[in-house]
Amino acid sequence: MPMSTEQRISEIVNGNDVVLFMKGTPLFPQCGFSSKAVAILEHLGVEYAAVDVLQDMEIRQGIKAYSDWPTIPQLYVKGEFVGGSDIMMEMFEAGELQQMMADADVKSA
Repeated sequence: MPMSTEQRISEIVNGNDVVLFMKGTPLFPQCGFSSKAVAILEHLGVEYAAVDVLQDMEIRQGIKAYSDWPTIPQLYVKGEFVGGSDIMMEMFEAGELQQMMADADVKSA
């Protein structure tokens, strides 16, 4: 029996220290918010997995239900939902995102 969308998302989220569900890819983001999220992660220099929701409609819809968050991009660190690009930016500017990555012992890229 194939995995449910929720199971697939759960496997991605829990199988990677840092996951960004985004529109497009890190090299070719398809929206400004995804582009900003990638820029923040690149600046932090952490290893992360990127999931292009435009390639998979089930994940695109499913991730919104999974996190109970209506927009993409969405960042997860060690299985925990962090937020979208605005929250990432606020946390980054306050030094909180850097601290979270350090506390979670996230590998450098």
